[in-house]
Amino acid sequence: MTTVILVIHLLLAVGLVGIILIQRSEGGGLGIGGSGGGGGGMGGFMTGRAAADLLTRTTAIIAAAFMVTSLTLAILASGDREQGSILDKPQPASTAPAKPSEPSVPLAK
Repeated sequence: MTTVILVIHLLLAVGLVGIILIQRSEGGGLGIGGSGGGGGGMGGFMTGRAAADLLTRTTAIIAAAFMVTSLTLAILASGDREQGSILDKPQPASTAPAKPSEPSVPLAK
């Protein structure tokens, strides 16, 4: 069960990165976004605004699915642990300081 969810999670992560990378830059800080380019985008299949809306919705859906798989994996991973705090468990106290070891003899060449 965990393996299947983990594979889905990884596919969603790769898909999310891909969808984000193909979106148009709004800031134009690197000179790749903003104005120019003309036309509809996606080979004339959709207008620029329709493509942006589709990519925005797709990003939101994949991001929501990514968050759901993240929470599911966290819940499944926490099921194997015993409940309690580390402060509740007694810690063994060291009674004596560690003894220093003798220096090693250098090897002859």
